[in-house]
Amino acid sequence: MADTGSGRPAPTGGTVRRRRRALVVWSVVGTVVVAALAGGLLYERLNGSIHTFSGDGVSRDRPVAAGPDADGRTPVNVLLIGSDSRDGANRDLGGGEVGGARSDTTILLHVYADHRHAVGVSIPRDALVDIPSCRLPDGGWTAPRTGEMFNSAFSLGDSGRGNPACTQNTVEQLTGLRIDHTAVVDFRGFAAMADAVGGVEVCLPHAVTERDLDPGLPYQGREIFAAGRQRVAGQSAVDYVRLRHGLGDGSDIGRTKRQQAFLSSLLRQVKGAGMDPATLLPLAEAASRALTVDPGLGSVQKLVSFAASLRNLPLHDVAFVTAPWRYQGARVALLQPDADRLWRALRADRALDAPEAPGAAAQTAAPTAGAVPPTAAAPADTVPADPADPADPAVTAAGGMSTPAPAAPSGPGRAPRTADTDLCADVSYG
Repeated sequence: MADTGSGRPAPTGGTVRRRRRALVVWSVVGTVVVAALAGGLLYERLNGSIHTFSGDGVSRDRPVAAGPDADGRTPVNVLLIGSDSRDGANRDLGGGEVGGARSDTTILLHVYADHRHAVGVSIPRDALVDIPSCRLPDGGWTAPRTGEMFNSAFSLGDSGRGNPACTQNTVEQLTGLRIDHTAVVDFRGFAAMADAVGGVEVCLPHAVTERDLDPGLPYQGREIFAAGRQRVAGQSAVDYVRLRHGLGDGSDIGRTKRQQAFLSSLLRQVKGAGMDPATLLPLAEAASRALTVDPGLGSVQKLVSFAASLRNLPLHDVAFVTAPWRYQGARVALLQPDADRLWRALRADRALDAPEAPGAAAQTAAPTAGAVPPTAAAPADTVPADPADPADPAVTAAGGMSTPAPAAPSGPGRAPRTADTDLCADVSYG
């Protein structure tokens, strides 16, 4: 063996190769360790950014949980709440300062036991319902209320983050369905999720101006949305899902249709990219910055796992409907017996167009206060304005806007919107 001059023998070719292999191995190990540490730090950071609401406010008097079917599969009910909170960074996205928080949109998503069909039911924000006793931030409980606007449940306690437990309690009492998970997304959440997928494709029947977005502010009429198909992200995504005036009859019912279209388009894009962790993690990362969930969804792993459990849902078998409704003065009443028929179908995990079993209607609970039978009141002759919405213009002495309102109710009797429905179809009302 050659002398290196240092008293140590010179390395042979085999020794050099072994050292190179060792260097490569340790480099790979080091890279894996660094990646694992980085992934762990990212995971912890995302977990730390998810807000959970306390289960202390969930009613103790709840519907019975759905049982498994003959194959051991269990349906899942998820309550999705869009908050109009102006708390923190939401102030700029929402436009102005408004105290507290209200539920701009609420969708009850029923995933059937086979996990290959789902229906999302939009509950009108102005619907008159019973609100059960709800817990306030100071620990006290409210008295039950009757004939209240549905979205006022979320605002009880006047918290910047809203009261999702109260909305959950209200929906459980209204429908007889036990809610398995609840998730609240604010303006930042909509913006972040739209950005995470590179924008969401939407459609409008005609161009929309700033004045249509908020008639109460002195805008100059600059066009903010063109007619037809377009992609929205960030602020424009928030503006789209909030857009109400200047389209159809200017009511919240039309806005609900566009929100359903937005979610359908978002679902198409996510499924098109692949329902796997590589696709879902960026979406979870974006949503986690502005998401408030029940404790059962309070981690990135749980969120991704739940989303992945829906990967086998065909787009055609994800449907959106609006709970059957009718105008009642300046508000909305749930139309009976149609609404109860809808809740019974979901409780039975039955398709909305499937026939009821004999005697099923006899099992319906007492009607909700404010839910008006078809013969109890004539349809209102004006479109309601929402005094809780600071963007609403002045209303007439009769309590409504000047545009005539269609008398036809909306609900499962009409064709539902599936996730693969033409993007430009049925995006307005009236």
